[in-house]
Amino acid sequence: MGPLEKVPRRLSGGQSRCPDCGLLQDRAPTLEQEWVLLEPDMRPLAHTVPAEHRWIELSDGRVTVYGVCPPDQFQRCRVEHRLVCSAGPLPDLWPCLTSLREENARRVERQADPGQSPPPEEWPDTG
Repeated sequence: MGPLEKVPRRLSGGQSRCPDCGLLQDRAPTLEQEWVLLEPDMRPLAHTVPAEHRWIELSDGRVTVYGVCPPDQFQRCRVEHRLVCSAGPLPDLWPCLTSLREENARRVERQADPGQSPPPEEWPDTG
């Protein structure tokens, strides 16, 4: 065992490269003794990130999900790299919006269907 330290050391996670896009990502320890890969040098305002995806840094270097709603307007958070990775698929952050987006895509397909005739230039006189 080494000498006792008066101030505990900060946990350091380091960095690694994303296997999908090749960019660096910060490796940060969580309260659950696991690791999460965060986007380096990105600390958006917490209210701009969905509650279950806000990571805040604690004084000992660990991070935890910050699910407070609504968050303090000046609170900053960290974001997982997988949410902003350009090579990965976009995660389904809001299922209700995803279903609306899919419905809009179907509407666009129906409007662009060549089987439908365009509306007449002049409507018939019915009166």
